[in-house]
Amino acid sequence: MKLTDLTSATLADLRKVRPFPAVSLLMPTHRTEPDNAQDPIRLRNMVTEAKRRLESDPDVPRDARFDVAAQLDQALGEVDLVHSLDGLVILASPGEHEVWSLPREVPERVVFSDTYLTRNLVAARAQNEPYWVLALAIDHATLWGGTNDHVEQISLEGFPHKIDDLDWDVEHQERVGNFPSVYTDERTHQFMREIDTKLNALLGRHPRPFYLVGLPPVLAVLDEVRTNHHTEAGRVPKGGLTQGPPHALAAEVEPAREAYRAKQIGDLAQRIDAATGRRAMTSGLDEVWRAVLEGRVDTLVIEDGYRETVQVTENHLMPVPDGTPSNGFPVVDDIVDDIAERALDRGAQVYFVPDGELAERGHIAATLRF
Repeated sequence: MKLTDLTSATLADLRKVRPFPAVSLLMPTHRTEPDNAQDPIRLRNMVTEAKRRLESDPDVPRDARFDVAAQLDQALGEVDLVHSLDGLVILASPGEHEVWSLPREVPERVVFSDTYLTRNLVAARAQNEPYWVLALAIDHATLWGGTNDHVEQISLEGFPHKIDDLDWDVEHQERVGNFPSVYTDERTHQFMREIDTKLNALLGRHPRPFYLVGLPPVLAVLDEVRTNHHTEAGRVPKGGLTQGPPHALAAEVEPAREAYRAKQIGDLAQRIDAATGRRAMTSGLDEVWRAVLEGRVDTLVIEDGYRETVQVTENHLMPVPDGTPSNGFPVVDDIVDDIAERALDRGAQVYFVPDGELAERGHIAATLRF
């Protein structure tokens, strides 16, 4: 399945407890040769390893063993490694399976539990947040919807929109800039007011980060008449892109998207610092875990690669590096994934940041509601 199919409702369903074993198989994949030649072999080996574990695990009922093995075979047949992205996630449990191809690298793992590992899906969805692009010329505006790997023109809320009766040679003007009256004419300002109204409606009904693309004088006219309070995520001062092509438009917008993501990470750091000053922040695995269980977490921030195998005792989490229980308490293969799932279920916002961003806070931190 594509990441665009990963809605909030789908994520909530994937987080539900399932009959043991819920198998999560994660594997990094490659888009291009020669690296992608190894992917089919590695995938078959991982499925074989998962089946071996099904056979050897005494906690797996006999019927479930055959059922899940069959689900893994069906999933294997559905994987399209010819058009793979950066990560593959196969989820299988008695009676069901799903295959997800992600535009984001995942660690190579096979995990048995009573829930699926969903943190990589959550992180990929956040990283792949859909966005709008408004490509603007002096007489024409087009709307584009984008994700990490796809940009397409959209007809929505009155877009595309154009002036039909301009008698200027607009294309020539945009190339050489020798008709300044185009930018001061009342018809142009009325056109930009119409764009502003449509943009307000779009962002009110379909909120996403949005980017403005156009020549600086064109964007300046829009700025003169804008009444909305929606701040764009970025702008690209370049003309000639109202008709794309999609790959060229995406390439021009990408630096602005990178800057926006960097700003988001900076904003998260500021929120954590501000919460620290109010004594409304906690960090470290044990403290965050307890706050999540108590429903006190408002915003949870986790480093991308952070995971821990622990025993859940009555009072705290005990790291178990080799995954072997020492005192009879249950072992959780990835407590960080469990924390993220519980936080989402309790209405918290969950963000993933690059490794090292939270090194001084134990790789995980949260702002608190109370």
